[in-house]
Amino acid sequence: EKPQSGEVTVGENITFVAKVNAESLLKKPTIKWFKGKWMDLASKSGKHLQLKETYDRNTKVYTFEMHIIAAKANFAGAYRCEVSSRDKFDSCNFDLTVHGECAYSNTLILFLSADGNDDSGELDFSTLLKKRVVQVNTEPDMDVWEILRHAPASEYEKIAFQYGITDLRGMLKRLKKMKKDEKKSEAFLKKLDPAYQVTKGHKIKLAVEVANPDVEVKWLKNGKEIQPSGRYIFENVGNMRYLTINHCSLADDAAYCCVVGEEKCTTELFVKEPPVLIVKNLEDQMVMKGERVELECEVSDEGASVKWEKDGVELTRDESFKYRFKKDGCKHVLIINEATKDDCGHYKVKTNGGESMAEVLVQEKELEVYQSIADLTVKAKDQAVFKCEVSDESVRGTWYKNGVEVKPDARINITHIGRIHKLTIDDVKPEDEGDYTFVPDGHAFNLSAKLNFLEVKIDYVPRQDPPKIHLDCMGNTAESTIVVVAGNKLRLDVPITGDPAPTVIWTKADKVNQANRLVLFLNCTPGDSRVHVETTKGHCIFTIEGAERQDEGIYSVVVRNPAGEDTADISVKVVDVPDPPQTPRILSVGEDSCVVQWDPPLFNGGQPIIGYVLERKKKKSYRWMRLNFDPYPETTYEAKRMIEGMDYEIRVYAVNSIGMSRHSPASQPFVPVAPTSEPVGLCVDDINDTSISLKWRPPERIGSAELEGYGVEYCKEGSKCSEEWIPAIQGLTDRTSLIIRGLTTGDKLQFRVRAYNMAGPSAPATLAQPITIREIMQRPKIWLPRNLRQTLIKKVGDTVNLVIPFQGKPRPKVTWSKDGDPLNPAFASVRNSEVDTILFIRKTDRKHSGKYDLQVQIENVEDTASVNLQIVDLPGPPEALKIADIWGFNVALVWKPPKDNGNCEITGYTVQKADKKTMEWYTVYDQFRRTNCVVSDLIMGNEYIFRVFANNLVGLSPEPCNAKDSAYIQKTGGLPTYKEADFSHAPKFTHPLVNRSIIAGYNATLSCAVSGIPKPKVTWYKNKIDITNEAKYRMLSKQGVLTLEIRKPCPFDGGVYMCKAVNNCGEDSVECKLEKPQS
Repeated sequence: EKPQSGEVTVGENITFVAKVNAESLLKKPTIKWFKGKWMDLASKSGKHLQLKETYDRNTKVYTFEMHIIAAKANFAGAYRCEVSSRDKFDSCNFDLTVHGECAYSNTLILFLSADGNDDSGELDFSTLLKKRVVQVNTEPDMDVWEILRHAPASEYEKIAFQYGITDLRGMLKRLKKMKKDEKKSEAFLKKLDPAYQVTKGHKIKLAVEVANPDVEVKWLKNGKEIQPSGRYIFENVGNMRYLTINHCSLADDAAYCCVVGEEKCTTELFVKEPPVLIVKNLEDQMVMKGERVELECEVSDEGASVKWEKDGVELTRDESFKYRFKKDGCKHVLIINEATKDDCGHYKVKTNGGESMAEVLVQEKELEVYQSIADLTVKAKDQAVFKCEVSDESVRGTWYKNGVEVKPDARINITHIGRIHKLTIDDVKPEDEGDYTFVPDGHAFNLSAKLNFLEVKIDYVPRQDPPKIHLDCMGNTAESTIVVVAGNKLRLDVPITGDPAPTVIWTKADKVNQANRLVLFLNCTPGDSRVHVETTKGHCIFTIEGAERQDEGIYSVVVRNPAGEDTADISVKVVDVPDPPQTPRILSVGEDSCVVQWDPPLFNGGQPIIGYVLERKKKKSYRWMRLNFDPYPETTYEAKRMIEGMDYEIRVYAVNSIGMSRHSPASQPFVPVAPTSEPVGLCVDDINDTSISLKWRPPERIGSAELEGYGVEYCKEGSKCSEEWIPAIQGLTDRTSLIIRGLTTGDKLQFRVRAYNMAGPSAPATLAQPITIREIMQRPKIWLPRNLRQTLIKKVGDTVNLVIPFQGKPRPKVTWSKDGDPLNPAFASVRNSEVDTILFIRKTDRKHSGKYDLQVQIENVEDTASVNLQIVDLPGPPEALKIADIWGFNVALVWKPPKDNGNCEITGYTVQKADKKTMEWYTVYDQFRRTNCVVSDLIMGNEYIFRVFANNLVGLSPEPCNAKDSAYIQKTGGLPTYKEADFSHAPKFTHPLVNRSIIAGYNATLSCAVSGIPKPKVTWYKNKIDITNEAKYRMLSKQGVLTLEIRKPCPFDGGVYMCKAVNNCGEDSVECKLEKPQS
């Protein structure tokens, strides 16, 4: 839907609406509103102008609105709306009519920003017109004022159209006044320039030169005198007077005047705001679903406004408060509450001086298990503790025993502190044995472990019993190995019997150290506080706090008493998170992806590697983004969704059943970039027995990486192995053509060309079929240049150099002839090459005129072409000039054409007369076409002589033809009477109307010329309707030239226009078609 023209009364509001269908658009379209042809309204929003836009996701239609509030008379005029999206563009024109006061004002009201004046955003376009055409001295652009001052009046309209000036009449009035002031000024030697421009915050110096060095000047701003201050500094240096304005603000955008006595000179100062730059860019973020996202940037100006976009669509505050925009000084923050999957995408912040983009990824929350529950083996009356740790502190869970929910009671205690969940069973009983399971709420997995009840049966024998170790997990098998997670407590509870109480010795690594009744050796420093040994009746408990990797091994326990001894081996395995993987290597890169490979960690932590987790970041950023949440089992991964041309780094984590390792060192920085597309248009340009010439065009898609060159290869027909492709040259060539030499005659070869950039070679461009290396017969063909297809005219003495290209293989035989005879080398020089022939004449003469034939022949096949050369010279003098008659003040002359016309047509004659008294020659006729004429207005009593020159293309004849007799004008008493001739004739249009198209908003004129005696009456028609009395049209007639002026044409002014001329002798008419202006 396009905006429609509208009418409004002064003080009322009006809205213009434009709707854009975005179904076929990849990004949000860009819209611009203009007043006239040049003034962009985007930065003029304020009290009287507001621009709004909305987007309907269901219909995919953008709605753009321009609200004009409290319209004023000077808002009237032509407006334009432009919409663009990549390679698509559309525009339309519409008008605003304001009823009430006069719609045009000569008063200039300066635009002020919202912090400078309450009238911010007023649409006073006459001021902006002045801003547009006046160029500042510091800018390299052309100064339109200077162009108009030095241009002739006939060029004013052309300059106005070229530079977009709509108020040309007002500018010319002011220009005229400027010129008048320059001439009349006595007080000023050099006035202020018409306008100055300065950037906000900078300083500017206004300078004038006065005639009297002692005179005092006054400086005015908007008609009010300026007083010296820290910002306004006055200087007097000789005849120069300076006004310096420091730290210019928008309030200094005004008209300034320098007054000397009764004279003054004025100028206008325009203060422009510098572009707002983005000092701190946005950073990529990865969050979990439901979390809060904050995208922060920092700009160069505290008062700047920014625009936020998501995937090309502008973000606004909606009813759900999904997006919040926060501003703190120079910082701007976009806040997304409770992020969802729909919030994934590329977010962009824009200012009038730059933009920054970041990517937001939202992932579903997955609960990670940092420590799982482990199987327990306890004996009666002991305590059993099941403990697990998960990643989310807020997650609650339920404990089950053999599928039945466990309820807390006096013996059973369930706790949840932070990420740790515990189930504690005091005074374990046989019925407590079973499978225990922890199920996190809201997650589809569980953690299970088994509680084994160890029942120790001791038979009392009053006599001495040999010691006995009661263990079910002895040996070095996988089933009997005790597994402990690094950092957890290792507790070995060994039931023993014997009477008397046996001595217990713990050994590891075949070393023994006995102390009292307990012997212990560990691979640790003496006095290690991590190791504890406890002996109770019937039990020996060995504990290591915070088990480490070196604590792994086979522990032996030996019990002895006088009745004997017993030995048991306990295998302990300490498991941990794996070591970091090796440094990742980037194998290849694509347009938005890369393939990364790494080596597994040197130590897997005692458990198999489940997979790997990868992270990437931009090189200049500090935020790492996770690429996968589920462990990836392979050691080669393809990372996607990267921005082409941006530097990235990647690191890897290893994951086993215990947890995640520390991250690996970051990879070398790399840039995602895709190979170019294949070269296009590969073809054979030339071929002979030992060489071939190939040519091609650059790839259609090159990408962000620079094109390094092209690789050309060939192989014999039938070759399939890539090793058989032979490089045509060493390295790459940056040209799009190549000659391959040294080939074997008769070979059938296939050729291919690949483009190279930093990502590697592109897909190859190949010929459709193999090429046989041999000379190919090519029919001779002459390519005669366009300028030689008609007669070539040269003056005597000129140089002729004709270059005529041809084709043919093998090299054709070239033959030149003139007028059917072979060309003499002394007459003209001929130089031939394989591709062209040159005919050269150093100094031409009349004899060189004629027809030159060119023949190109290969065996019995030939081609011919002809060139006509005409050498022209000055003509000879006319002949037989005589006086045919004398009457009154008139003399009739008659002559004959010259014998020698200079080898070209006589274009006219120059007739001159001379009074015998003075013998000064005067031209009567120039370029006169006929061979007779009448010389009139001669003076009575004088005697005249006459002469005639001949004219042709070269010039005047060297000698004139003089009349043998002279003509004496007799003095008579009266004038002879003649019969009045009847010159009346019907009207006839000597110049017709021409079809044309017009531009809306600019006056259009239709012109034609008519002759007729008596003077005909002229009537104009539009679509056969008389428009003589229409106020929109103005009819002009001057010396037979008729003009119809159409003022400010609109689409309804198109049609067929006719001009009709009528007199007593008849009538004539012409018509033309006037096309409607483009909307």
